[in-house]
Amino acid sequence: MSTMMTAKTVNGVDLMRLHATIKAVREEPSLGAFTFRLANRWTDGGHNRSAVQGFYGAGQEDASRKVPFILDNDEPDVLLGADRAPNPVEYVLHALAGCLTTTLVYHAAAKGIAVKSVQTAFEGDLDLRGFLGLSDRVRNGYQEIRVTMKVVADCSDSEVDELVKLAQRHSPVFDIVSNPVKVAVRGERG
Repeated sequence: MSTMMTAKTVNGVDLMRLHATIKAVREEPSLGAFTFRLANRWTDGGHNRSAVQGFYGAGQEDASRKVPFILDNDEPDVLLGADRAPNPVEYVLHALAGCLTTTLVYHAAAKGIAVKSVQTAFEGDLDLRGFLGLSDRVRNGYQEIRVTMKVVADCSDSEVDELVKLAQRHSPVFDIVSNPVKVAVRGERG
């Protein structure tokens, strides 16, 4: 606990800002409501490109990003793509990796635990028969995702286990891939 009081940052996380954010959202829950956006355009074959820029959060529209982040999707050759970028299901693994890691590191920082490294490995099993419409019994997406997190930190093994559990309990992307999410899709003629 004394580390948390004397250190300004732990794991690259500004503790003053972290605690101020927690306090602000606790006192005004509407500040915790965020809406993230992405715009996508198909190029050809399995290739398409997304742009991520503005979002709504902390009670206002955010305009801090002056240029969009550009993300390309494609498919490997075996799936009829040109292999110009990861495919969408690989991005799901990337999103899960980033979110679990960030959640673990932030919660460790809040507890005053210095993390030296986090390395994760992900595997996801997918059966194309669902995507190709060959079987109604096969799920279209991942049947299972396996994650191994190797954490080196200034704490005991039981505290590492607790950090991994906190990451799962509080990671938004872990929640998204672990629980049904309402997704409203509508088509429009362009």
